[in-house]
Amino acid sequence: MDVQYFRDGIFALRTRRFGTVAEIMIKKIFKLSESNTLEYDKLDTSNNQKVEIKFSTVMKENEERINEHNVLEQCLKANLANRALSLKEIKTFKFDCNIQQIKCVEFDILYYGLFFADKILIFKMSSSEVLKCPGYSNKQHRNNIGEGQFHINNDNLPYHMQNFFIKELTYMQLYKLLK
Repeated sequence: MDVQYFRDGIFALRTRRFGTVAEIMIKKIFKLSESNTLEYDKLDTSNNQKVEIKFSTVMKENEERINEHNVLEQCLKANLANRALSLKEIKTFKFDCNIQQIKCVEFDILYYGLFFADKILIFKMSSSEVLKCPGYSNKQHRNNIGEGQFHINNDNLPYHMQNFFIKELTYMQLYKLLK
């Protein structure tokens, strides 16, 4: 098995399918149970805590907006090989990941993280810590009450590393965990 194909497959997944991979990973690492509700993702039966899981792939920030003059060039540059960002490259390239659709009233613990090209970083915070997280906004969409978001980027990654980081995985470790 080529780990790069596995990693590239994860980066190619979108929305719900990508989220499901992250949920299975967290469930297996922390021995969580299914929630049997749509309100939160998993349940920690050791302390009866409701768990929410949110992850993002880390991609190099686009250098320019798409317009009618550069649309073809931008599409050609948009492939994974050009955009996936490794942890080692964060001093060279900008990134901005959005941890979104957070409904703090529905969970006790948030596991969140970043899929870099070379490593996966896992963080953990309580729902009350989410509300105090620098950059947290309780407004995700217009007229949407109780759903928020925060960003992780070059500027605030050190804050998350210092305060909420709990685990790092390689893609080989993830592959073995899921096998």
